[in-house]
Amino acid sequence: MQYVLTYLYCRLDSKLWARYKNHVKWRRLLWMGVVLLIAGAVAYWYRKEQLERGQDAAIQAAAQRYGVESALIKAVIWRESKFNPQARGRAGEIGLMQLREDAAQEWADAERVGGFEHEHCIDARTNILAGTWYLKKLLKRYQLTDNPVPYALADYNAGRGNVLKWISGAGATNSAAFMEQIAFPGTKEYVQSILQHREKYGLILRLSLN
Repeated sequence: MQYVLTYLYCRLDSKLWARYKNHVKWRRLLWMGVVLLIAGAVAYWYRKEQLERGQDAAIQAAAQRYGVESALIKAVIWRESKFNPQARGRAGEIGLMQLREDAAQEWADAERVGGFEHEHCIDARTNILAGTWYLKKLLKRYQLTDNPVPYALADYNAGRGNVLKWISGAGATNSAAFMEQIAFPGTKEYVQSILQHREKYGLILRLSLN
């Protein structure tokens, strides 16, 4: 009733009527903006979910082939490329797991892949297989520690030479001490973020199996 009275009153006054129409116009624009914002957020979330799930079959295949936890592989892919198979790094890294040419060639030689070229790592399945094989190699390198994962991830990011500088004292076998001794803030954040997403993806996997 109040809305009707306001409408009728404004109709009797031309200035008030103009202000009323302007108010209604801006309210409509505001609601349209809110609707577009919500639609954009939903579209972004849907695309993100599709990207994250799009490589699950290839990840599971690589995990089974090389004996690496699928949640860890997926977390590395998230951190390295945000699931973009076309991603390229400044140092020549390619694809989902951002493989360098030497690491990719190691995989190809070990698996006797004929005619292999680094550009083949743009293919998602090839990239995940090669990247998982290389990650497995790094995990084996630190198998005498209490938890080889942080060591392997630091190696994946900063290289073997730097890891050797950070494994003095207790850090040689204790992963918590090793984490404290990582001298590069970027590498420490890299390892921590992957470990967090590994937990996230592992929980999702466990819930999907129940």
